[in-house]
Amino acid sequence: MNTNLLARAARGLIWGVMTLFLANIFLMIAAVTTSSIARRWLGTFLPDGYTFQWYLDAWKEFQLGAVLWVTAEVVVAVVGLSLLIGVPAAYALARRDFIGKRWLMLLFLLPLMVPPITYGIPLATVFYKLHLGGTIYGVILSNMVPALPFVILVMTPFIEQIDPNLESAARVFGASTRKMFWHVLTPLLAPGILAAALLVLVRTIAMFELTFLTAGPDSQTLVVALYYAVFAAGVRAPQSIDAMAMVYMVITLIWLLIALQFVNPTQLVSRVKEQPQGA
Repeated sequence: MNTNLLARAARGLIWGVMTLFLANIFLMIAAVTTSSIARRWLGTFLPDGYTFQWYLDAWKEFQLGAVLWVTAEVVVAVVGLSLLIGVPAAYALARRDFIGKRWLMLLFLLPLMVPPITYGIPLATVFYKLHLGGTIYGVILSNMVPALPFVILVMTPFIEQIDPNLESAARVFGASTRKMFWHVLTPLLAPGILAAALLVLVRTIAMFELTFLTAGPDSQTLVVALYYAVFAAGVRAPQSIDAMAMVYMVITLIWLLIALQFVNPTQLVSRVKEQPQGA
């Protein structure tokens, strides 16, 4: 009897905490959304009126057009380079066993497990010495540090789930490595490549620390520009800042929802391989 009561109390506590957390998130988003379209909101439960003028003001004041263009350039470059390098690297890891493979996989995990600020500061120091700091090239390279291992770790299970006999059959019929990879593996890996690309896209849009440390005035992405809009010197209307925050949130949320349509969590878990005796 006491066990049942404790179990019910624990479930009730968990549901209560989850409900409180979700309610806080919902109310916070609702407050920012309302503020971004409020004509005036001082000391009242609801604003005096509503307008979308703050979005136009934010677009002009914070130069959102240029910021969004830089963000798009960084995202496309990071996603493209990460896939170009990461997919072949994942194939090599999935199809080859070699000494130190587990340590190499652990090395790929480090940029994803360690807070970016811990390696972002020395990385930015090196970039500034190489005259890459403050440029869009530095922003792209710094964002690739976590993006490339992420692509490798996502794609490796997808490749492991493909029967190697298909590759052997293609080679029997005279296909070269390039043709086999392009005509046999790529169509089968398309869902995984798309999932990895979309997830890297969302991570790059949301990556603040590495971008902040390596970006300059002309290479800021949306999340860094939002930070400067909030904390930079000068007086700014809070409604225009909230409008900018809404633009960032909507863009990130849309791409995240698109990514979730193509991500199968069961494919992100590597199959457990049987180790041969004596290995």
